[in-house]
Amino acid sequence: MSIRPWVIVEPPDSRGLRKITVGDKAVGSAWSLRELRKILSRLGYPKMMDVEDPASICWRGGNSKVWPDRPWRRRGVSALMFAGLLGSAVLHVVIGWPDAFKALTFSQRIVGAIFVLAGFLQAGATLAAIDYCGRRQLKVSGAITLLGAFITLPTAALLVFMWLEEREYTPYLWTFIPLLPWSLWALYLLIHQKSWHGTPHPKKFAAGVAATAILTAVSLAYSTMYQPTVAPIRFILKTQFGKPQASANLKRVTIPLKLYVKNDGGIPIYVINDDYTVWGRSIEYSAKGEGMKQWKADTEERGYGADAQRYAQEGEADVIASGHFSGPGTWLDAGEEFAYETVVRLPRNANYGELEATLTMDFMRKDRGRLDDDFGIPWYSWDESEGQYYCPPDECGEYIIYHGRVRHNNNLVNVTRKPRYVTAFWHPESGLSDFISSFDFKKKAITVYREGIDEAEVAREQERYGVATITANSKMLTNELLPRSGG
Repeated sequence: MSIRPWVIVEPPDSRGLRKITVGDKAVGSAWSLRELRKILSRLGYPKMMDVEDPASICWRGGNSKVWPDRPWRRRGVSALMFAGLLGSAVLHVVIGWPDAFKALTFSQRIVGAIFVLAGFLQAGATLAAIDYCGRRQLKVSGAITLLGAFITLPTAALLVFMWLEEREYTPYLWTFIPLLPWSLWALYLLIHQKSWHGTPHPKKFAAGVAATAILTAVSLAYSTMYQPTVAPIRFILKTQFGKPQASANLKRVTIPLKLYVKNDGGIPIYVINDDYTVWGRSIEYSAKGEGMKQWKADTEERGYGADAQRYAQEGEADVIASGHFSGPGTWLDAGEEFAYETVVRLPRNANYGELEATLTMDFMRKDRGRLDDDFGIPWYSWDESEGQYYCPPDECGEYIIYHGRVRHNNNLVNVTRKPRYVTAFWHPESGLSDFISSFDFKKKAITVYREGIDEAEVAREQERYGVATITANSKMLTNELLPRSGG
């Protein structure tokens, strides 16, 4: 019979795991006597060897009956550690991926890439946690697990803080709210266990953790506090009447109208809504100079300061022509320009002393958000086949409606808020109106919109996405520029 090396079973560690050495070589570790027999059996020892024989096994720190492992507790801690790190890894990638590849500015893409990198680091920490909560065969598994928990805490805290600003339901709540207490628990447990012990070059590892903390703090602060307002928004907007042309029988007049816009700033923009309108206005003259007496009534009627002239007074204005310019959902990159030409037609005997062309554009900064492609699809409120977009004309009027999802370029905002939508209305006489809010036609009918929306929310979203309006106008005197009969 060959002489086998002496088996030494070390004292149980804090978790109840006992290290096994055969001769001078470590061959594994066991949570129970059953696991010990399996290890020895693989090494060629008899399956039913006498574990009490001091000639075969040396027991240190307790005999064969001392197995303080609590398997259910150990497995619960392991499962909880694994689930938290995996959930945090997925959350970081989900937050960072859209910004890393679709954000407009380079700095926003860098922040997105940092989140993606953090997610991959935590995926590695998830694998390390399996070893650390198990037999700890890798010396660095505890330190890597600690790093993963360390990354989770500031992100979860920031997401909860951002969510508390508006307290809206989002499916991501089920991820980042539980991650906050989880990260505190995991850090307490790992620090209490001094999980970094056994790590080669602990000072370098500590420096890496500090660098990670600084980088994470800077990226989170940038993501939440920085607003990209350095590059200004500038536009060149023009409307210009051309030379009127009379028809052969002098009964009709056509007047060319040129519309022009150029994005002269450094930030691309989305067109949310636009409109050009040509007004015809009669002019009443007063030889007695009593026109100045009417300026208060005109101001009250229009809602803004009207022109005050002693010898002339503007009458009622009629809409002669109206339409879209470039159209909702289009965009203008930095330096891009767009021109549109049309003609205004009216009878020769039209009693207008003045024509006025107004061009209005509501836009959103592309460095703040992204519009879905389907926003530019028109829906008709008077058409019953339009489903939720339909509203009886007697009740709502008749509008062309544009509706679509808008997503913030900082995906931290998207995961802590309900979805936001852009809604735009256009009518040739009443003009344009639009807003950004949580109102969604797919879940609510247009009649719900008519009952009113949250104006505070609209104002908040307008600032968040950089929504603004630009306008330009020009005028011409018809009695001076229209061709005279016989000439």
